[in-house]
Amino acid sequence: MTTEDVRRVAMALPRTSEHLVRDRVKFRVGRIVYVALSRDETLMGFAFPREERAALVASDPDRFLMPLPSDERFNWVRVRLSALDTAELTEIVTDAWRMAVPKGVAATHLGLVSPAVRPRRGRR
Repeated sequence: MTTEDVRRVAMALPRTSEHLVRDRVKFRVGRIVYVALSRDETLMGFAFPREERAALVASDPDRFLMPLPSDERFNWVRVRLSALDTAELTEIVTDAWRMAVPKGVAATHLGLVSPAVRPRRGRR
């Protein structure tokens, strides 16, 4: 997989914007980064539940890596792009995006809730 593949998947998701920060391509919703590529574009960091990342890395250490020490406090893990196929890339990026976007936006985009029947906020 390449940066272009990541971009194609990420930019198809609502509220996503692309940014270049310190020579690294990052995709975010608002101020929340949910996918970031390494400078050499061989690794992709992505939002992932902190309490589950050790198990993910242990399940396939040739593909998945723990976050850099500076990122350990975040819900984050890394993967080698060369180890992914299109379906896996799409699943990882979409799941990471779901962690950053409001639940209603994710549900509507993924067809889990029709916009017409979405519960309204506020008083009844």
